[in-house]
Parts: sequence; C-alpha cells; structure tokens
Amino acid sequence: MVRIEAVVFDWGGTLTPIFDVDPVSVWVDAARLLAPDRVPELAAALACAQQDVWDTTLDSLRSGRVVEVVSAGVAACGLPVADDEVVASAVSIYLGEWVPHAAAHSTAAEVLRALRRQGLRTGLLSNTHWPAEWHEQRLAEDGLTDLLDARVYTSDLDYRKPHPEAFAAVLSALAVEPRHAVFVGDRLHDDIYGAAGMGMRSIWIRNESMPGFDVVPDAVVNELAEVVDVIARWSAPPPDPR
Repeated sequence: MVRIEAVVFDWGGTLTPIFDVDPVSVWVDAARLLAPDRVPELAAALACAQQDVWDTTLDSLRSGRVVEVVSAGVAACGLPVADDEVVASAVSIYLGEWVPHAAAHSTAAEVLRALRRQGLRTGLLSNTHWPAEWHEQRLAEDGLTDLLDARVYTSDLDYRKPHPEAFAAVLSALAVEPRHAVFVGDRLHDDIYGAAGMGMRSIWIRNESMPGFDVVPDAVVNELAEVVDVIARWSAPPPDPR
C-alpha cells in the first residue's frame, strides 16, 4: 500500500454540516441596499443568479465569484449597474447572513488533530464563489486555521473541482504527490470523481441529498469522525507473514 502523507478536505457538507438555508432570504438585506423599492423582486433575482452561476461553473468548470452574482441579479431586474463600493457592501451584507449557518462540525478540530498526530499534513479545497477572506474568518472562529496546512478556495482559481487544476493547487501547496494524498468530501462528482482523476484515494461522506455519479470511492463513511479510523487502517503496516 502506498503511504499516505496528506489528507485534504472539502468544506461545505464535509467540515461543516450540510447547509439548509432559504436561498432568497439571505439576499433580502443586500437587495434592500441595492434597490430599496424592489426588495422581493431583486432578492429572488439574486437567488436565481446565484443558482445560474453554480450551474454555469458546473458545466464549464470555470470558477465563479459572488460579485458576478450581484451583477447578474441586478441586470435581470433591469436596474442600473451599481458602483463597485455599493456592490462590495451588498456582498458583505449577504455573506454576513451566512455566518450563523457556516460553523464547522463539532468534531472537525479533533479529526484534524488526530490526523496530524499520525504525522499527516492536512488541507482544504473548497468549491466556492465567496472570497477567501470570508472563509478564513470562519475557519479562525472554529479554531481550524492552524490545523490546516494548506487552504485553497476556487474563487482564487481559474477552475473549480473536479477540474484537475483545482486539485493540483492544493497538492502543490501541501508539496505532496497525488498518490500519497486522500481527499474527503460529500459530493461524488466534484470531490470523489475529481480526486480519482488525479490519482488520489478518496473517502465519501455519505450525502444522499447530492446528485449521484458513476464513481466508486475508496471508502464510505457516515460521519466526519469516522475518517480518522479509515486513514489509520490504510496507514497501518501490513501483517507480518511469518
């Protein structure tokens, strides 16, 4: 068995619980700033634009950014283009709505500590159109920043998972070859298929709410905490044949 040197995690649905947030409600206050007389219409348009950005990036694997969502939502309502400062303020308001929903699993820190006690490097690779700075703040609040040796967000990249360049970015940051790394995620296409294409082993955290995909993970778990035992088993020396 090839030795494991690093374990890389997805963020949403993996290090955090699955998000259960109304997609329109998180845009209401941002819409109020952008067009106070058309709040319901614009909030709905922004939610639709967000889904469109996700769908477009899924098809093209090109990364998206939240400012694109705001621009598209405003345009869909026939509103004048907002200046950069107003857009930045709207994005900040929108991201603030997500803070109460973005806390990590209670077991996340101990899982990362346990892996590091095994002498392994740890990393994060998140498909996101939100700014890296926002994610970094959430990780700091959860006490995870110092437990992750590399943290990569596709909003900083040209491509998103499952594109090889997204995985290559975090592997380069960890200075590890794909065959010595494991990826842990909850999405069969983005995470498991993408990792397999790079030659990484994979652990799927079962998530039946996500679309299926014809790929077989190397291991399947139901909870984040189970990852530690899987890695320990894979890292154990083979039995002495004598």
